[in-house]
Amino acid sequence: MAQIISPPLYERISIKNPIHRTLDVAVLFLLSSLLVYRLYSLDKHGFAWFLALLCESWFTFIWFLTANAKWNPVKYKTYPEHLSQRVEEFLPAVDMFVTTADPLLEPPIITMNTVLSLLAVDYPVHKLACYVSDDGCSPLTYYSLVETSKFAQLWVPFCKKYNIQVRAPFRYFSNESMISARNSLEFQQEWKMLKDEYEKFSRKIQDAAGKSVPWDLNDDLAVFSNIDRRNHPSIIKVIWENKKGLSDGLPHLVYISREKRLKHAHHYKAGAMNVLTRVSGLVTNAPFMLNVDCDMYVNDPQVVRRAMCFLLGSSNEREFAFVQFPQVFYDELKDDPFGSTLAVVYEYMGRGIAGLQGPFYGGTGCFHRRKVIYGLCPDDVGTEKNNATPVSSDKELLNIFGNSMEFIKSAAQALQGKTTSPRNLSNLVETEYQVAGCGYEYGTAWGTEVGWQYGSTTEDVLTGLMIHSRGWRSAYCTPEPPAFLGCSPSSGPTLLTQQKRWATGLVEILVCRKSPIVTAITAKLQFRQCLVYLFILTWGLRSIPELCYMLLPAYCIISNSNFLPKFNEPPIYGYIALIIVYSLYTILEYLQTGLSIRAWWNKQKMARVITTSAWLIGVLSVVLKILGISETVFEVTQKDQLNDNDSDSNVCKFTFDESPLFIPGTTILLIELAALIMGFFSGGLLQSQIGEILCSILVVMFFWLFFKGLFRKDKYGIPLPTICKSVVLASSFVYFCKWLSLD
Repeated sequence: MAQIISPPLYERISIKNPIHRTLDVAVLFLLSSLLVYRLYSLDKHGFAWFLALLCESWFTFIWFLTANAKWNPVKYKTYPEHLSQRVEEFLPAVDMFVTTADPLLEPPIITMNTVLSLLAVDYPVHKLACYVSDDGCSPLTYYSLVETSKFAQLWVPFCKKYNIQVRAPFRYFSNESMISARNSLEFQQEWKMLKDEYEKFSRKIQDAAGKSVPWDLNDDLAVFSNIDRRNHPSIIKVIWENKKGLSDGLPHLVYISREKRLKHAHHYKAGAMNVLTRVSGLVTNAPFMLNVDCDMYVNDPQVVRRAMCFLLGSSNEREFAFVQFPQVFYDELKDDPFGSTLAVVYEYMGRGIAGLQGPFYGGTGCFHRRKVIYGLCPDDVGTEKNNATPVSSDKELLNIFGNSMEFIKSAAQALQGKTTSPRNLSNLVETEYQVAGCGYEYGTAWGTEVGWQYGSTTEDVLTGLMIHSRGWRSAYCTPEPPAFLGCSPSSGPTLLTQQKRWATGLVEILVCRKSPIVTAITAKLQFRQCLVYLFILTWGLRSIPELCYMLLPAYCIISNSNFLPKFNEPPIYGYIALIIVYSLYTILEYLQTGLSIRAWWNKQKMARVITTSAWLIGVLSVVLKILGISETVFEVTQKDQLNDNDSDSNVCKFTFDESPLFIPGTTILLIELAALIMGFFSGGLLQSQIGEILCSILVVMFFWLFFKGLFRKDKYGIPLPTICKSVVLASSFVYFCKWLSLD
């Protein structure tokens, strides 16, 4: 009998980009040529020339890392319909994790829409479980989750009956044009009924948010009375249990608020994820885990099946450790005024990195193999055939996973690839509380060898780095429409706070013992993948050369010196060519991605603002941590849904507050303005410093949002204390430049 060949679950397609490769090489050649010119003429110039050489050397290095990451782009195409033909009845279980930390910064209605979208995915219900981690220990979040389970009993059957694409109700009901595509009277009646029910559901949560405790559920909420979110015992409650394992019901829904004590480190989101991993390991112990942020709802009902195409389709399960979906935002504004879109990054950098060892772990929209999170290496895969585990004794398991024998048993089953029999969710309550305790991890390998890694505010990148260092690869899945959609930062403080946290965490990884610089020889990290990690880990460090390069024009104007060739000297054409080629190249990327030239310009402006403010403060935070002066802090990003009543003009305005994040940008702007005024009044300098003056004007254009903020009021204006501090710093810089010129 002829052997039946199973159809492939995914396809890897190489992308040919000869134009992009040519432009990559052209920019690198121009940068290298200008460095040679700088070195050749170094003895004829002074401090500004030398500083420009250092900055441009860094820019050349970063461009080399960029070209390396983009050089071999690939895309993956999944075939979930083939999955149905092959192993529909053998589909593995999946545990879905949602994390939230503050009901004020992360409104529960946003979190609940994410939960509803997860409960409604197209996957066997009895093989799904949803765990919600509430690090804020909020009765409002728990109450909202109870109400969500009630509404889900209407919402999930409706979505599956009519094959609804958008399964987050707040997005689905915001577009009433969807109903016109359905002519069925039955559908229209159910649609109207569901919309009314959703409005009641939303109103209940909004009304409860105005109370200190929503006392509608006295018995269940008694545990939250007089609770201190920083100092409380574990709270684990089963909101909904699919006791009979029905395929047409709802998945399990579990609320978890881990124990916190003032004298115990809780490791922010990484600690919460490890508690979710342990509790779910005791209850459902699914071989695969999905984690999403509270604002990233499922936009593609087939998302779990698409992930399974990679995780089940790879050879002997030794290839992909995790499947990462890109973060895409549903509320992006026209022309991207805040420069927050990641479309270009995902299209070129993301696909390029996918052609190497695989994309970074992005912290949300990612499917993991549980046994990889438990520390399994690719070389260990297959030992389960001999009923062996990567560790050889119970003592070793205790040292790694902690002193819960129930959990050790479940971890051993996961490492051996064994499936766990369905359990009654209420049977292991005592053990669940044990593994959720704040002292459970002491003396174990959690956060260092297994689980989500500790030591950085960007625990996702560090965890992904450790997985890649063990030799695993990762997959990059970019379906259309996007699998997950979230909300983008909608204000200046929110945007810069998020960027500061990222820069802080990445620099923490760069200087720690797990850095790819330190482990490059011993780890199974491919050389080019190591360069890719250097590309992202050096984000924060870029703030220093960029800040210096932006201040160079002002310094030269004030001190009557030059850092650029004069306009009658041939080398100036190399700089002009570099600017033209780079600008055309990046504009081409934006146009090919479907974005506008104005969006490109907004990105250029915001990139300079972010680099010299948020990233700079992030680096300073790590320096203070290394010196033992202060510790870095995980700051939760505020999640907002745009109000339809807000006018576009108000929504697009950049906002300020009294945060130190706005001092560097304001200072740079004041320095450039002072230099331009001094340059124009000096008159005779104009001909010899045309390049420096044009660069100074360009910097002012980059910080135009700050220029407008000087003259606006309320949240759209720069606060007076920030202006005063910046005036002092700018005056000191001008005095320093004058002093150097006199010297």
